[in-house]
Amino acid sequence: MTVRDYLVLSAAMFAIGAYGVLGRRNLLILLMSVELMLNGVNIALLAFARVHAATGEHAHVLVLVAMGVAAAEVAVGLAIVIAVFRNRKTVDTGRLGSLRG
Repeated sequence: MTVRDYLVLSAAMFAIGAYGVLGRRNLLILLMSVELMLNGVNIALLAFARVHAATGEHAHVLVLVAMGVAAAEVAVGLAIVIAVFRNRKTVDTGRLGSLRG
C-alpha cells in the first residue's frame, strides 16, 4: 500500500467517526466514534512518518502516547456512561437534558 492509500483510509475512518459523533444520540456510539476518529488520526500520523523517515521513531512514540490517552478516555467515558445509565435509565443524549440531579 502507498502512503496515499493510508491517508484515504485515515480520512474515511475520521469521516465515519465524525458522522457518528454528529449524527447519533447514544453515548456509547459517541464514545466509539471518538475512538474511530483517534485511530484515523493515528494512521495518518504513521503514514506521514513513513514519508519522513528521519522523524519516524518520534511519530511512533507519539502514536503510542495517543493510544494510551485514548484508553484512559474510554475508561473514564465508560464510567460516566454507567453512572448516567444507573441514575437516568437511558444513554440517549436527547433525553438527558442536563447532568444535574
